[in-house]
Amino acid sequence: MKESAAFWDGIAKRYAASAIRDTASYEFTLQRTRSYLKPQDKVLEIGAGTGSTALLLASSVAHVTATDLSTEMIKIGQAKAAEQGVHNIDFLVDGATAEAVSGPYDVLLAHNLFHLLDDLPGVLERANERLKPGGLLISKTPCKPQGLGPFSYRLMQVVLPIMQRLGQAPFIAMRSVTELERLIGEQGFQIVEACNQDIRRYIVARKIAGRQAR
Repeated sequence: MKESAAFWDGIAKRYAASAIRDTASYEFTLQRTRSYLKPQDKVLEIGAGTGSTALLLASSVAHVTATDLSTEMIKIGQAKAAEQGVHNIDFLVDGATAEAVSGPYDVLLAHNLFHLLDDLPGVLERANERLKPGGLLISKTPCKPQGLGPFSYRLMQVVLPIMQRLGQAPFIAMRSVTELERLIGEQGFQIVEACNQDIRRYIVARKIAGRQAR
């Protein structure tokens, strides 16, 4: 975990300055996510990075808690919130298991995070614990494509191990859509919406009241 935090700290400024690669897909994610949010909701985002998504969604809810394991990412998020005058958001340094918060929350967001985790079942279990009965887990995750996949994915498979050995890329565990959805279901969630955006899977899952995670 310390190594991962150091990696993201090291690229925080460059990450914050980078442009969104697929604006249409990002706008779709924002639109679909907003459709599930209510003005009274308390929202937790894990792996929030510099808080760009959390800040855009904050006006749709009562309060957002944005967490990330990178101290430098959180500092940038705090500065952006102050600059934009967004007051219903808190930024906290915390890992994906959300140890620093208690909740319960109405919605938990995890965008472009699950493929970076080696213990996804444990993170999903904690997410379930942080949500109210009937609460929503909304995620977007790069997954293994069927067949060879696009050229960019095949190139990544070649380049990634080299970059990781050089300390230029984080841990990545790509799972199939079937495996990802199975893991979510096993941790006490029922999927209510799912669709593909290139190799990324957008999933909305509801916490099943009274059901224990496996």
